[in-house]
Amino acid sequence: MNDLIENNTKIITEALTDPVQTDGRQAEALIRVPCRHNPRLQSVVDAVNEDRALHALWRCANINAVDRLGISDHGRVHVQIVANVALRLLRLLVEGGVQPSVVRHHGLEDADAEVIVFLASMLHDVGIAIHRDRHEELSPILAAPRLSAILAQIPDYDVERTTIISSEVLHAIVAHARDAQPLTLEAGIVKVSDALDMAKGRSRIPLECGKVNIHSISAAAVERVVITRGDGKPVRVEVQMNNSAGIFQVGELLKGKLDNSGLAEHLEVVANVQAEAEKRLIPLFRL
Repeated sequence: MNDLIENNTKIITEALTDPVQTDGRQAEALIRVPCRHNPRLQSVVDAVNEDRALHALWRCANINAVDRLGISDHGRVHVQIVANVALRLLRLLVEGGVQPSVVRHHGLEDADAEVIVFLASMLHDVGIAIHRDRHEELSPILAAPRLSAILAQIPDYDVERTTIISSEVLHAIVAHARDAQPLTLEAGIVKVSDALDMAKGRSRIPLECGKVNIHSISAAAVERVVITRGDGKPVRVEVQMNNSAGIFQVGELLKGKLDNSGLAEHLEVVANVQAEAEKRLIPLFRL
């Protein structure tokens, strides 16, 4: 996948576009994340890709978000970016000696922590299919049946493990709200990963629909987000911008979630304007 790249040193998030059929309808696409040597995660990814009800929920959420509210993507493209970022953050933190909460408190494995952040990323916004307002509280209503269906297909998970995984995923979903306190490392990772989907691809639809506001303009100013191993901290996040309007994404949106994530001590965040001359994002703005 050219738009979301992971190698041994970094992950870059840029604009992702959904494949479109010849009649203009959105084609079904598969979720792809680097499973490395984690067969449990691969089994979960396969189950997610086969879950037609979940794919339908993503479409319903995006109809409410994009078509009815004119805000940024909250469907399949968004959750795939969040999942890739979350897995990258988790792996860098583990490499840096930070222990996942499901390992510390439940005696499970790092592989299970990867399953948790992946599933929470997949399900965190499904509540928008009901309403954008308080969707963090609505998402678990729709997520719980999908969790049961997906985890039932994983041979390694008995009733006890399935219950633990489900509880941790649902906690991460609720805790991705800006003011909610994550009680686990995994939940904090999902919260920050959600905020890190800030590159210009998220602003494409609102801008094309005429939604010119600080959210769409600041997102259009972010070219990419690069996540690497840090120097002194396990993770370094670099936000590369074409215009200083992108500072809103970093200073207001990302900082608000990072400060309440439990991850601030483990992440270094820097932002810079790449070009000598700032890009003009809109030709004219009228009130």
